Amino acid sequence: MRNILLRPGAEELNYEIRGIVKKAREVEALGYPITWENIGDPIQKHNTIPSWMKAIVSELVQDDKTYGYADSKGVLETRQFLAQLNNDKGGAQIGAEDILFFNGLGDAIAKLYQFLIPTARIIGPSPAYSTHSSAEAAHANAGPITYKLDPDNQWLPDMNDLYNKVKYNPSVVGILIINPDNPTGMVYPKEVLEDFVEIAKEFNLLLIADEIYQNITYNGIEATALSEVIGELPAISLKGISKEFPWPGSRCGWMEFYNRDASKEFSKLCQTLENAKMIEVCATILPQLSIPLIMRHPKYKAYRQEQNERIGQRSQIMADILGDIPGIKFNPTQGAFYNTIVFDEILLKPDQFLEIEDPKVKALLEKWLQEKDMPMDKRFVYYLLAAHQICVVPISSFCSDLRGFRVTLLEENEEVFRETFEKLGGAIRQYLNSSKKETVAS
Repeated sequence: MRNILLRPGAEELNYEIRGIVKKAREVEALGYPITWENIGDPIQKHNTIPSWMKAIVSELVQDDKTYGYADSKGVLETRQFLAQLNNDKGGAQIGAEDILFFNGLGDAIAKLYQFLIPTARIIGPSPAYSTHSSAEAAHANAGPITYKLDPDNQWLPDMNDLYNKVKYNPSVVGILIINPDNPTGMVYPKEVLEDFVEIAKEFNLLLIADEIYQNITYNGIEATALSEVIGELPAISLKGISKEFPWPGSRCGWMEFYNRDASKEFSKLCQTLENAKMIEVCATILPQLSIPLIMRHPKYKAYRQEQNERIGQRSQIMADILGDIPGIKFNPTQGAFYNTIVFDEILLKPDQFLEIEDPKVKALLEKWLQEKDMPMDKRFVYYLLAAHQICVVPISSFCSDLRGFRVTLLEENEEVFRETFEKLGGAIRQYLNSSKKETVAS
């Protein structure tokens, strides 16, 4: 080309959650069924949408207005409904004009970072959800700035680490909170959220909360919304229906702006995001129209409660199987539907392996292991995929110095779920206790 095409920072975009699928497809092409534990898609894991929910969507499809444009900010009646849901919590109050719809939270996240000046940094948690960390790094043309989540303290944030990184890095203009957290499954206690607010208040920062899993908690845990503790500080909450209904294919998410007049710069950001959506015309209308109809339905609350209880039961099964394996750090999950398992890094060796009988699969693995500067957890992930056809994501891909992997709690068939994690537990033990007995590139 006569000129370069990519803007600085574009190469920071990475999404290993789907990247690992390419390798899994190679194994699948050899005739092996894959157990997909790489992505949070309830539908893929046999979640059955209730008939009453399908009936609502079916009826909407018969209405001609669902084929037209929505208001640029989103369907007014839906925004009014969501504003009231927030206001009923008793914290920061918003109106319909403080809500802005996008085609999924991925779209919202991309837009949020797109309009920040490159020198304005948003510090986020590590392990990090890669949609956030990649978008933030791409906008800044630099690696993400992160604060640590501590696997030795139930994945709660290291607030001293956060405080010092904010204090000594004046380019930080905001803090990202993911609550409940992806990829760890941790739920922030109210007191920890209040600590975030105090740091934001001291350094005059914007708070951003990804709360898409807000209503997916279990085992006696409930999530506190950022709006309940934010007071008069400027903040954005990111929400959606892809996990909660669940309807991931709807690509329907929204922002809620809190205290948009508390800061001139924040008010300008909100207006810019609204202007950007007007240029696109609007987000998809059908899922927006469904939100109040589904969430007001008399069966919805019981449905969500039942789904949460089932995820909670699976979290207990997972804890029973993986909780006492030597050489890993295991924390029971409290919300969302993920768990991050961390290896004791000193136990990971470059000659560990799992037995693979099929020479074609072994040849694939040998090719994968040629990857330059491969983190040790990715090596385990590749062996797990080749030996047992279980597809997980290495935690090094979540902008973390830790070594481990993320799994989901989504499989609805309890027998399949138990079998998967018993197989996984056995693979961890075998891998950590193995020594080199075959010639495989490392």
